[in-house]
Amino acid sequence: MPHSILRLDASARRDGSVTRDLTGRILARFPQADVTTRDLADGLPLIDASWVAANFTPEADRDAAQRAALALSDTLIAEVRAADTLVIGLPIYNFGVPATLKAWIDLIARAGVTFRYTEAGPQGLLTGKRAIVAVASGGTETGSPMDFATGYLRHMLGFVGITDVSFVSADRLALDPEATVKSAHDQVAALPLAA
Repeated sequence: MPHSILRLDASARRDGSVTRDLTGRILARFPQADVTTRDLADGLPLIDASWVAANFTPEADRDAAQRAALALSDTLIAEVRAADTLVIGLPIYNFGVPATLKAWIDLIARAGVTFRYTEAGPQGLLTGKRAIVAVASGGTETGSPMDFATGYLRHMLGFVGITDVSFVSADRLALDPEATVKSAHDQVAALPLAA
């Protein structure tokens, strides 16, 4: 069975995007993989009151409108479930994740579906997967006190059960773009292929 990858690109830029370049280079390391691509720049709806009501209605009791409200969420979750590895492009916008990536997280983080609460605390249900995150920023250093993106994404992936998370970083591009991109390319080349 071929390795299955879900590629998520979140950059608003279609051309000249460092994260899109990096996610493509990461995928090239897995030439035999079965790849599903979700371009978050195409837009995702924000959760609203009808979505929340549908989500909190037991599945057996949902009417047609509630099932329709959750249909995209169900599709996005199915894409994650089917993947062995997630390859995520993470441009840092205003010190955080892009709004489209936050919308994706809101749509896949569902109690009883991708995580559950236990007496020992929350337990992620999307286990046995790996995530490789390609980060780019103009001036924010990955892991610094002003980086609210990578820690949040690591936390949310872990919250739904994906704890094997690695980062390829092209941070602070404004300082030395050429050296920063070369370093990121070297990081991609050094990625272990085994999960």
